Amino acid sequence: MDLTIKRIQEYLKEKYEICKPEEMKNHERYFLKLIEEIGELAEVIRKNKRIENDNIKDSIEEEISDVLYYILMLANTYDIDVEEMFRKKEELNAKRYGHKISIDKKEK
Repeated sequence: MDLTIKRIQEYLKEKYEICKPEEMKNHERYFLKLIEEIGELAEVIRKNKRIENDNIKDSIEEEISDVLYYILMLANTYDIDVEEMFRKKEELNAKRYGHKISIDKKEK
């Protein structure tokens, strides 16, 4: 199965409905965790810490994954379909900035 943003959002929703249903609408918690993870990402970027020997701990890759996790959890608390909103935002940007490429354009 391909891993899509939609599938990750569904997975996180399922996981929290089973494990932590009381946390499902905790907007503030997920926002604060997102800020925390962005700080950690800034630190590893400053140090240019990348994965070494398959150890992802304290790496740029790990922190980007953590930031994505909390963005998606925050989106879930507001029932936002991130893929759908990304498309809509790209359409708006295309009109605003005159972009000629579409996110859904199929290559021939």
